[in-house]
Amino acid sequence: MPNSTNEFGKHIVDKVREDSERVRLVVSNEPLAAETENLRTQEESTLIWWIRALALCIVALILGLIFVKWGVPFLFEKVLYPIMQWEATAFGRPVLAIVLVASLALFPVFLIPSGPSMWLAGMIFGYGLGFIIIMVGTTIGMVLPYLIGLLFRDRIHQWLKRWPQKAAMLRLAGEGTWFHQFRVVAIFRVSPFPYTIFNYAIVITSMRFWPYLCGSVAGMVPEAFIYIYSGRLIRTLADVQYGNHHLTTLEIIYNIISLIIAIVTTIAFTVYARKALKELEKEETDGKESSAAEQGNVEMVKLPLERPKNLGVFIP
Repeated sequence: MPNSTNEFGKHIVDKVREDSERVRLVVSNEPLAAETENLRTQEESTLIWWIRALALCIVALILGLIFVKWGVPFLFEKVLYPIMQWEATAFGRPVLAIVLVASLALFPVFLIPSGPSMWLAGMIFGYGLGFIIIMVGTTIGMVLPYLIGLLFRDRIHQWLKRWPQKAAMLRLAGEGTWFHQFRVVAIFRVSPFPYTIFNYAIVITSMRFWPYLCGSVAGMVPEAFIYIYSGRLIRTLADVQYGNHHLTTLEIIYNIISLIIAIVTTIAFTVYARKALKELEKEETDGKESSAAEQGNVEMVKLPLERPKNLGVFIP
């Protein structure tokens, strides 16, 4: 009987040890299994990302080849070459310059992109006179919406409440010193932010006129040169296609290098502008009024009782 009891007790101890060992192994293996599962999930996500990126590259390459094969000839034959013939026969150069200035001045008022007019200025007048036409037209096209926006500040403010974060960034642009306002406006001009909307929306802030104008002009200079260059390149390709003009080896090398520089410059300006806008967003988030900005309670500056006579000392 004692032997049976001893054997039973020994059996229970062995069973408990076995269960404890099994529990220890299972518990110790759980973190390893979880880590392995996470690693496997990350590898699968990375693989899926690369597959998607490769698929997008292949699709983009196919679309690019289709555009080069059929789209570019159609564009040259049906759009660009008729425009070049029209500008050579319909108007004289002085009249055409006035037409381009007027289009660059009036298109932003009606929220119409001015890119085609800038291309035409570059194609027809080149870097010298084309740059003057673009800067004169776009300067007027930035002043007119600003002046018109002053008459409808209340409506513009109500409209911008739908996008509180963008409105908060605009409000931040109107704060600070003269140079701060100048810098922010120039950044907005080279950024992907739609400048036709910016011309109207900026009036809800305390932005003064002269920093707005000077920053706008400074921000438009790189874009003007890029449009002029692309317009000249388009004209060169059209002349090669339809004008019996043959490019020399030196001209081909020059155009390739210039195209690469233009692309790199555009990307650099865009990246810089995006980074600067993110810094502005961070400043707004970290500011004292971040809670009001998140809730859409953008505080508008008090409107003046009378329209200021001197825009240079405009105090909302």
